[in-house]
Amino acid sequence: MASPAPVPTGDPSVEVVPFVLDVPEEQLQDLRERLRRVRLPEPATDPSQGLGLEAVTELCRAWLEEHDWRRVEDELNRRGQYRTAIDGLGIHFLHVRSPRGDAQPLILTHGWPGSVIEFLDVLDALTDPGDEALPAFHVVAPSLPGYGFSDKPTGPGWGVDRIADAWAELMSRLGYDRFLAQGGDWGAMITTALAVRHPDRVAMMHTTMPRAPRPEGFDDATLTETERRWLAESEDFRRAGSGYSAQQRTRPQTLGYGLVDSPAGQLAWIAEKFVAWTDGDGFGGVPRDRVLDNVSLYWLTGSGASSARLYWESFGGVDSTSPVTVPSAVSYFPAEMVKLPRAWVEARYVDLRRWNALPTGGHFASLEVPGDFVDELRLAFGS
Repeated sequence: MASPAPVPTGDPSVEVVPFVLDVPEEQLQDLRERLRRVRLPEPATDPSQGLGLEAVTELCRAWLEEHDWRRVEDELNRRGQYRTAIDGLGIHFLHVRSPRGDAQPLILTHGWPGSVIEFLDVLDALTDPGDEALPAFHVVAPSLPGYGFSDKPTGPGWGVDRIADAWAELMSRLGYDRFLAQGGDWGAMITTALAVRHPDRVAMMHTTMPRAPRPEGFDDATLTETERRWLAESEDFRRAGSGYSAQQRTRPQTLGYGLVDSPAGQLAWIAEKFVAWTDGDGFGGVPRDRVLDNVSLYWLTGSGASSARLYWESFGGVDSTSPVTVPSAVSYFPAEMVKLPRAWVEARYVDLRRWNALPTGGHFASLEVPGDFVDELRLAFGS
């Protein structure tokens, strides 16, 4: 049986150490053998039942015959990977410094079913835009606990607030007393928690998925037609699109046996979301190789169960009401699953400096529309 994860070079118990990724060939061979003998179910009797058999069959073939994991390794290693132990847990992260003397530190936080892979296509534009008039950033992109090459928690307690505190410590360890923060999905909740819990550290935050309650006494008659549609779409998602969340927040361990043992199961569990949550046909603007890069990261680290546990840890317990006093910015991409009226967001994010609803893109905006994603961060943080 393949080991659950490659062993990093360096000692993660001391400060910050380089991490060189080199997955043993036996793990890749094991993946190929499993894909060759994959067992798939019969076709669905209705398209609403999930990702179609034809699509999964083709993805399995492409993963086996065309995908190059060593390319992903090389790309990650070239970017600069590190590990450090925070609060007893090894944390993996990318740290890509800008050549610019005026660059600002920026921590980017992914969600599920994402990873640091989400940010690979925007790193160059963020760190070295090639135009002195554009802002530049020193980018830090950690892997969430239980995700990628971060350690898997062995006990309960690693929820959103604890992760936010760990991120604050990580930025201190890297020498960044004040920093910018951005995130979507779980990254949105962690970024908001950072702003609430460490307002003296966060110079400004940006998110694509703000959380805010309906303000007391809010008059629905003030909603725009677009905002009414957003609320209806959000309700449709909760009713028909959130089954994955119910499973992960209640029985992540039971789900994990299938995801960690079956590459086709892990592939379909993630790929379905890249189809459902992106803007357009297929994976929207996300290249198929990037989807397979991301799925491979989950598979090779055996993180199907450990990543799902974040739902068990945090769902229903995330602070969605405390005022966010640091300067904030929100960018909405049309295929995002949950979008709230502006008045709701402004009632919680009390210093909202920028708000924009874009014409294209979805949940994985940094992969779907990387240029638009970078522009939104430049416009938010550039001032």
